Amino acid sequence: MPIQPAKLSDPSVRAFVTAVNAHDREGFMSLLSPDATMADDGSDRDLAQWIDQEIFSSHGHMDVDNESNGGHSLIARYSNDTWGEMRTRWSFTVEEDGRISRFETGQA
Repeated sequence: MPIQPAKLSDPSVRAFVTAVNAHDREGFMSLLSPDATMADDGSDRDLAQWIDQEIFSSHGHMDVDNESNGGHSLIARYSNDTWGEMRTRWSFTVEEDGRISRFETGQA
């Protein structure tokens, strides 16, 4: 049974998952530091292009199965219109101001 986003430990990660699932691009972008970076399957990607393709234009959705590392690491079933559903891992670097400066994802 997935962990409800409202029950995730870290407030920034909780807001990230909530924004993805609500398809809230503006809310999502407000969570990231201005110089935020990301990687997918170990390769750094262009953040703006990746989130458009993998989240917002393809209706991305996260069902979190497990969290660890104080809520900064997740195992989730991620789905979108392009790839269908896959088991994924997510890790987040959250700055003191609560903004996410980096996230990494890939198949788990």
